[in-house]
Amino acid sequence: MSTLQFEIQLLAAVVAAACALPGVFLVLRKTALMSDAISHSILLGIVLAFFVTGDLSSPWLVLAAAATGILTVVLAESINRTGLVREDASIGLVFPALFSLGVILISRYAGDVHLDTDAVLLGELAFAPFDRYELFGVDLGPRSLAVMSGILILNLGFIIAFYKELKIATFDPGLAAALGFSPLIINYALMSVVSVTAVGAFDAVGSILVVALMVTPAATAYLLTDRLSVMIWLSVGFGVTAAISGYWMAHWLDASIAGSMAVMCGVIFGLVFLIAPQQGLITIARRRLRQRTEFAEAMLTIHLSHHEGRPEEKEESALATLYVHMHWDESFTSRIARRAEENQLVVTEENQLILTDKGRRLAEATMAL
Repeated sequence: MSTLQFEIQLLAAVVAAACALPGVFLVLRKTALMSDAISHSILLGIVLAFFVTGDLSSPWLVLAAAATGILTVVLAESINRTGLVREDASIGLVFPALFSLGVILISRYAGDVHLDTDAVLLGELAFAPFDRYELFGVDLGPRSLAVMSGILILNLGFIIAFYKELKIATFDPGLAAALGFSPLIINYALMSVVSVTAVGAFDAVGSILVVALMVTPAATAYLLTDRLSVMIWLSVGFGVTAAISGYWMAHWLDASIAGSMAVMCGVIFGLVFLIAPQQGLITIARRRLRQRTEFAEAMLTIHLSHHEGRPEEKEESALATLYVHMHWDESFTSRIARRAEENQLVVTEENQLILTDKGRRLAEATMAL
């Protein structure tokens, strides 16, 4: 592995971890779309600051972009508080307008500047190591890596310092207000962190990967745990895994690195979505099948108990005609009868189903519900 490859993967892992930390709270607050809004609308701040400074490396671009991200949140929440539109609609109203304005300004007044929309949307991690950060003549590595490492430390410190406040305000804003925590201030602080993170990752990876790394790892972790602390670390782990595996996928396919990382975020989510032990699709399907079978067994015992001891109604418990009286499919009826016999709820005598004591108790318990 070359030094260039190592630096690209290290940068991708740091970006993934930095994005995953605030992304957990966006997912829990059901404001995941806000990451998309911020990562797009900050383009306007970058463009306006560039027009003022004329320097793409000026720190004023970062400050202006962060301010635009916060402005997006303020405008969206102001529209939402009117009660005329829902929160997701207010976000959808604000960020396309700000992003489109930024694109128009680029195409009209900055056509000869390296600030094109393709770079904005997709980014290019392969170029990041060529922009070096030097201190007193010493090469300290890619500039983006230094910036994102600082943001990662900032995000981690923010969550550690305000973990209790974030937790309460996320799950019960009313309780937070009663305890003296302002949910509004906490929300603006969180969105400020999201804005700074999006700005820092914007140049290296583009807005698409910022959204993918903020939302998808957190959503994946949410399928596996109900504990906030565990969800945070799982989210970071999934983000880093997607970043590293996405790089090698891009290397083998000679494809976009940022695009491949976003794809791997989706692949990991899809796998967990299928096989998660509690909320995976396979688990849910098996649980529903088991519940349907158990319910059918209970209905069978109730049916047999109603016709038990009545010789004139022997056909009601006959295996050959049982499916007609139960209004079930014949194969399904046979399967339920076999399962009921395996569970010692019934016994078969001369092609008749006879309830056992265990089966009678189940029927009585079910009817008592």
